[in-house]
Amino acid sequence: MFWNLIATVVCGLGAAGIALSIRAVTRQRAPRWLIPVFAGAGMLAYLIYGEYTWFSLKEQRLPPEAVIVDTEQEGILWRPWTFVVPYVTAFTTVDTKSIARDTDNPDIVRFTLYRFNQKVTDAVSHRVHLLNCDSRELVPLGDDGRPRVDNLKVLAPGDRLLKTVCGR
Repeated sequence: MFWNLIATVVCGLGAAGIALSIRAVTRQRAPRWLIPVFAGAGMLAYLIYGEYTWFSLKEQRLPPEAVIVDTEQEGILWRPWTFVVPYVTAFTTVDTKSIARDTDNPDIVRFTLYRFNQKVTDAVSHRVHLLNCDSRELVPLGDDGRPRVDNLKVLAPGDRLLKTVCGR
């Protein structure tokens, strides 16, 4: 967060420097308001660039055992350009090293899902889940290790999570 703030300010100063150069080349005939407009545009451009490159930067840093199974894109009201070109605001990965089959019933699989959110600061959360590969029922485990049946979700037959965890 701190380095993003520093980079934003530097981009604003650099863009303001370009406006100062334009004024110098035109012998001060270019309007003065050009300087703050360029500074604001430079900072806004850097912030937009950061939003659109966030997912690819996070994806490059993932270990090989992390497989992305879901991405979310949304348009945000105070960022009107996201309705024209939406960007990834969150994604979910499964840790393939955490996949463990039940010894009594091999159709029951236990694994860990990680969810990454792009907010003011990056947020990462993880949760252990159980998946019944036959019925495609996904259940998160609570902090006490018990299945949270109230959060049961049935996955679609072609879901990437189902393919990754069950191999189907």
